Amino acid sequence: MTNAMLADFGNESIEESLNQYVTFFIGKERYAFPMSDVVEIIRVPGMVDVPLTSSALLGLANLRGHVLPVLDLRGILCLNAVEQTDSSRILVVNVGSNVGLMVDRVSRVIGVADQDIQNAQSIKSSIDAELLQGVIQSNDGQGFIQILLPKQCVEIQFQDIVADATQIGNLDNSATSITAHLADEDAEADLDMLVSFNVDEQEYAFHLESVQEIVRLPDDISKVPNVDSHVLGLINLRERVLPLISLRSLFGMYDCDDHDDQRILVVNLSNSRHRSNCVGLVVDGVKEVLRVTTKDQGDVPKLLNTQNCDDIEKICRLENGKRLVSVLRPESLLQYPSVQRAFEETQQEEQLMDKSEAHIELDSDTEQMVVFKLSDQEYGISIEDVQEITRIPDKLDKVPKTASFIDGMVNLRGTILPVVDMRTRFDMERTESTDRQRILVVTIDAIKTGFVVDSVSEVLRLSKRQIEDAPPLSDDQNRMLGKVVNLSQNNRIIQILSARELLNSDEQHIVAGQME
Repeated sequence: MTNAMLADFGNESIEESLNQYVTFFIGKERYAFPMSDVVEIIRVPGMVDVPLTSSALLGLANLRGHVLPVLDLRGILCLNAVEQTDSSRILVVNVGSNVGLMVDRVSRVIGVADQDIQNAQSIKSSIDAELLQGVIQSNDGQGFIQILLPKQCVEIQFQDIVADATQIGNLDNSATSITAHLADEDAEADLDMLVSFNVDEQEYAFHLESVQEIVRLPDDISKVPNVDSHVLGLINLRERVLPLISLRSLFGMYDCDDHDDQRILVVNLSNSRHRSNCVGLVVDGVKEVLRVTTKDQGDVPKLLNTQNCDDIEKICRLENGKRLVSVLRPESLLQYPSVQRAFEETQQEEQLMDKSEAHIELDSDTEQMVVFKLSDQEYGISIEDVQEITRIPDKLDKVPKTASFIDGMVNLRGTILPVVDMRTRFDMERTESTDRQRILVVTIDAIKTGFVVDSVSEVLRLSKRQIEDAPPLSDDQNRMLGKVVNLSQNNRIIQILSARELLNSDEQHIVAGQME
């Protein structure tokens, strides 16, 4: 899964009294979402296709242990589909639960006064007026920015997502911040993206790709005994243990009282050999995302090449040299014994959590699933519903005047078994027969039917608590694939079939008649 960067900060150029909007492009047109509706912005992740749904649904993604439906905003707005590019992004919006909307390119966060937002009827637009909050006249002379309403955009294709959102309850309400992984539409190849922050009234920065998230300082921090004062303790951040380090203390600066501007930068120490390679660094405040050219970055002066010289990678000279920003090298933090000790404590804590979870798994009611594949997607069906798994014979016997959904018949130890292609059942493109294909003999209300799948991979034993409701994306999908297993540690999403729904009542009567 692609790492997103949460950034609960405001650009100094945007006043608090202004309405803030995240602007983005679809083709050459510019649009915006209210910033309050955007939880984060991420790169396009790996996704699992969901059959029996609208073409606007790109699939399901795994976002930090939660199943995220991802929709193509182009499809919702009835615009021509295009291939994804490196600039494509997913805006994760809050419609009661989290939903991802893919756009061509994200631009920037802007502040707009109420009086500068015009009625949507004032311009000609191909977009349904019900999806628009209003329009903004851009200050660069390049036309209007249309403000879209995320909830209405989702409802137009998937009303059930919004209707059932309050029941799903998988939205992390503490994530009130927004991704700052924003690219200027005029950005050049020699620009570096830096996250700048303050420590003791001095400005520092990390490269954007090193920063995974920016979050508020929690109230609950687990203290670690017998460590340096730099180590504030351990926190549990989205089901992972994170060591917390004070940059003030690490850099030998005076301590200060906690305040509302303090933030935790979750930084990836790329050269770490530890199981967990992320550390939370407490800073006085996050300022902005800088776009800095290489010519504005200089080497560290020799005068500073004394103790801990490896901490600083470059010095940025901005605003004609009046503003100096020290770019820190994340991996250099590993030279500090206190950081190494914090990682050791993290490993011990994670091991204890693993043992605790394993104990819970063994003591819980379990479910066994037969896992099979159609194309590259994994599906599961309760082993109790599967009578047996058999190879496909060289030739399926075609029986005249049978229902169109029945591919043929096989003789299974003296019993005539109707066979249905699972790809056909899911409106997927048929494929040529292979040696890996199998027939799942499924019992539906005491009636046996064979279903052809591309391959059978395993019988998986799961805790029933690992099986959750799938996002409701269409009536057929919700009825037939209403459950899902999210194995986030293995980056796997397995959609669970309801055997009873594989055939409707009329089809069951037809199959029963074929077996008589």
